Amino acid sequence: MKRIQNRIAESRLSLPVLAVYGVLVCVAAGLLQGQLWLPFVLLALSTLLMVELNNANALIRIYSRMVSCSFLALTLMAAYTFASVTGAVVQLCLMACYVTLFAAYQDKGAAGWVFYAFLAIGTASAFFVQILFFVPVLWLLLAHNILALSWRTFFASLLGLIVPYWFVGGYYAYQGNIRWIAGHFSELAQFAPPLDFSGWNSHQAVTFCFIALLAATGIIHFLRNSYRDKIRTRMLYEFLIVMTVSTLVFMLLQPQHHDLLLHVLIINTAPLIGHFIALTQTRITNWAFVAMCAATLALTAYNLWIP
Repeated sequence: MKRIQNRIAESRLSLPVLAVYGVLVCVAAGLLQGQLWLPFVLLALSTLLMVELNNANALIRIYSRMVSCSFLALTLMAAYTFASVTGAVVQLCLMACYVTLFAAYQDKGAAGWVFYAFLAIGTASAFFVQILFFVPVLWLLLAHNILALSWRTFFASLLGLIVPYWFVGGYYAYQGNIRWIAGHFSELAQFAPPLDFSGWNSHQAVTFCFIALLAATGIIHFLRNSYRDKIRTRMLYEFLIVMTVSTLVFMLLQPQHHDLLLHVLIINTAPLIGHFIALTQTRITNWAFVAMCAATLALTAYNLWIP
């Protein structure tokens, strides 16, 4: 007998229903009053890329939309970030990075895919320069998990990072503001005291703790059951686990970047918790799923309407 967890996880209606729910949440978050059409469109594009990431890489070995559903539900839950165009751009760029980088799996000649992946990171860094701290991690994962690091792909990644600044630098030079580049990159050397959460409000703290709990649940589940997945799937999930842990450490060490890094954390957590929801079927996990859904709805309402 299928439990409610499995019925929802395997239903073809899950994503369409959640999409309608998403529109309603966006309206409640100020879509119409604030004319927040750009963040709305960027969120829709990010969701479509998450669907593509799941389909192209078979992240779940059965038919399920839980990866994209988890992504959309968690992003909507963090309603206080909805109005941020910068956050939406960073989220879309990282999604584009993953889609193209995963396409380079075991292909050391895939300079094109790697270029596009790091072009997306370079574009994101023009809005949020601290995302460049993830670049060394991505290089290590390109070598160890994507198995595509070579001199050719390494230089392609460097070129991808640089290209956005050719255009941005040219624009600011035309505007007579050539100091912008120096000021932009100087932010990489600006650090706040680590573990200083005094700048977080209750919404940020509760949302972070809940998503971190989901990430831990997904990681533990995957590590215990990874032998059931194909080698390629295991390598990609290990990629996501490393990025999740790196993001959590980054958020703890530099809490002032909470809102933007939360988008990064959600992208990496969604496949992990989606894997857990779709591929477990015990009574305990069924109740855990119900509790997750209830908590997500409660936090969404809290972030929307409670000051």
